[in-house]
Amino acid sequence: MISLVIVLLLSYIVGSIPGSLWSSKLLYGIDVREHGSGNAGATNTFRVVGWQAGVVATIVDMGKGAVAAGVLPLWAPFGAFPSFGIAAESGVIVALLCGLAAVTGHMFPVFARFRGGKGVNTAAGILLALTPVSTLLTMLVFVIVLGTTRYVSLSSILAAVAFPTIVAVRKYVFDVDLTASLLIFGIVVALAIVVAHQSNIRRLLAGNENRVSSFKPAEGMRGRGEI
Repeated sequence: MISLVIVLLLSYIVGSIPGSLWSSKLLYGIDVREHGSGNAGATNTFRVVGWQAGVVATIVDMGKGAVAAGVLPLWAPFGAFPSFGIAAESGVIVALLCGLAAVTGHMFPVFARFRGGKGVNTAAGILLALTPVSTLLTMLVFVIVLGTTRYVSLSSILAAVAFPTIVAVRKYVFDVDLTASLLIFGIVVALAIVVAHQSNIRRLLAGNENRVSSFKPAEGMRGRGEI
């Protein structure tokens, strides 16, 4: 149990690496939390300082989730939790717990005074490590919604809801060997992402949510001389 606690703590620390904040500060000396939406996530990084730092932030944020769920659990005892009669279940539960710790770290990073992002990319990294096909299909939903609506927030919310739906369909309709833990985790993450996007939902309903104006490489507010 001690080793599991250590691995969960390491997962939180990995999740706390503020890719958006550090990339924008190192490249341009700008704190993205002071501009745009004030969120320390990849979307606001694209909006504030442009595509270079935004791409770095996206890679870092997804990488945090992938490392937490795909690498760190190898150091934890799989027998720490009941398997519910399925041998593979314990390993998945440990991986998901590590992933949740990383998402918590992303949202409340110890390296950035506990002011982080909303955890969408980090959650995507976790799921990509554990079920690539379901995650890639979920990303396709994100791309389609973004392409048709130009709302990043709406795309994130619908993709979050799509993931457990896709897992359920693959598991119970097409009989793909997926553990029930992934479905439960997907539902929990979807709820968390919806809650984290409450302000976006209010703006969507009011009709004043920010849209992506162009899919060309973003210059950001910095590139346009607005900051």
